[in-house]
Amino acid sequence: MKTFSKLALAALLPLAIQAASAADWYPSAYGPNDEIGAANLLTPDVVKQAVGLVKTGKTYPLAVPVDKNLPAFRHRSFRLYNVQVGQQAGKSLGPNKFTFNDELVNAWTGVGTQLNGIGHIGIDNVYYNGNKAADFVTVDGVTRLGVEKVPPMVTRGVVLDMTAHYNKAIVPGGTEFSVADIQAVLKKQGLTLRKGDVVLFNTGWLELIGKDNQQFLEVEPGIGMEAAQWLADQGIVAFGGDTWASEVYPNPHGKDEFPVNQYMLAKRGIYNLELIDSRALVHDKAWEFLFVLGQPLYVGSTQVNINPVAIH
Repeated sequence: MKTFSKLALAALLPLAIQAASAADWYPSAYGPNDEIGAANLLTPDVVKQAVGLVKTGKTYPLAVPVDKNLPAFRHRSFRLYNVQVGQQAGKSLGPNKFTFNDELVNAWTGVGTQLNGIGHIGIDNVYYNGNKAADFVTVDGVTRLGVEKVPPMVTRGVVLDMTAHYNKAIVPGGTEFSVADIQAVLKKQGLTLRKGDVVLFNTGWLELIGKDNQQFLEVEPGIGMEAAQWLADQGIVAFGGDTWASEVYPNPHGKDEFPVNQYMLAKRGIYNLELIDSRALVHDKAWEFLFVLGQPLYVGSTQVNINPVAIH
């Protein structure tokens, strides 16, 4: 029988710990080849139940307008150019004097209201379902876990008004939402979470845009790890709200960078919806609604600018 010295066993221990850690979150519960994570919960029955929520027929766009002045995460930017091809100096085309406007956009896909796919956030270069960056990330985009794989999100949406919970027009940056906080808001609004839900938080944070862009990007209120784990266990498809990361920032419990996003996207396959404008929903007390999203199918992108619609 082969024997190992104490030194050899000590050297092997970190590898054993890593293997155990990996087994915690991949392969996915949806199978080792799955690429859509919690979107598997969007069954025909979930869609039919969500359609039944429509009572007034009122529609709510949930995106913020995007231009070059919109504050964006760190290195990101957006720039749109109007180009009138062949129409310089007032020229037109053909005897009917045809003219047109064309736009060229030079931008990051993660500016403004956005869908963060489950290939967007990783843990030490390992992404959802154990996909290693070296195997699927290329300069032309990802070959797995791209947003083009994500089916349309047609499901029940709920918005939780954290401004009323804290009695603040703008919830202070750094405020961590606990499970007790979320449960209190759900009870107050007469809601119970269901499998397949999209859960959005209204914090008043969008009110800072154009007034204090620096504060808008330096801190934010949001869920912590305890709440993230509880929400994931409810079987939600996506979480998000009116902030730029959808989690409390900076992390109040240490130096970890965006641990909630790591947990939700990489470990649980749950999507992040950022910069959702829920103010009109809150104004109308439309706490639950039909949520509809058909995102642009940018092949190889892990995130994309969106304008989801709530129908009440």
